[in-house]
Amino acid sequence: MSLKGKIALVTGAGRGIGKAAAIALAQAGADVAIADIDAASAEETRGAIEEIGRRSLAVPADLGDLDHIDALVERTVRELDAIDILVNNAALTQHGRFLEVDEATWDRLHRVNAKGVFFCSQRVARQMVTQGWGGRIINIASIASKGYAQTSNPAYAASKGAVISMTYIAAHQLAEHDITVNAICPGVVETQLLHDMLTERAEQTGLTVAQLKERMRAPIPIGRANVPEDIAAMVVFLAGPGARNITGQTINVDGGLIMH
Repeated sequence: MSLKGKIALVTGAGRGIGKAAAIALAQAGADVAIADIDAASAEETRGAIEEIGRRSLAVPADLGDLDHIDALVERTVRELDAIDILVNNAALTQHGRFLEVDEATWDRLHRVNAKGVFFCSQRVARQMVTQGWGGRIINIASIASKGYAQTSNPAYAASKGAVISMTYIAAHQLAEHDITVNAICPGVVETQLLHDMLTERAEQTGLTVAQLKERMRAPIPIGRANVPEDIAAMVVFLAGPGARNITGQTINVDGGLIMH
């Protein structure tokens, strides 16, 4: 599958799923703009992509700030010439049960996870319409928004549910411009974000991180958690020519935790 000549923008690409997706897109032939609130990690990903032989751009950006989003899109187009593929990956999470979530936590998660995805999609879609040759928007949602019983934070799940709703609506309204919009719903993914969350929960429960990981892995029918590259492979597929007629879909990559 070749993405040669395509320009991708990946948010939250300094580490984890975003970094794996950015590198996989570059390996498939795309040039890639990297957005991350952590400038150093964005630069690290940019360096990895340039070692592959593709053009890359690292842009420090707070994806909950519209001025940052506008500057990110403008700079990507100015320096890489266009945007063909958007991967909305940047997100925050935090452990907290339903009766414990406060307003500050709700607002902090939705600011990036929902607001950021909407306005990144909107701004990039406008650019794709102007370009006139279509495009691909790929949102990273979560099985947390699909009734997964071990979801650790209802505010996080709600924000990812918003991503799924936005995916459906955007897919319908952007179809006339040949822009496809899909969401990937990962299950348990071995990332630093997961480790940080489990470290917090270990302090609260008295269990070890290893014990908590085993509890998360045990219900997975296929017997293993995802690694970031599992999600990246689906990103590349949805960005490629074989997915040209796939739009408005939410695709689980979770080892069978949610089956439908």
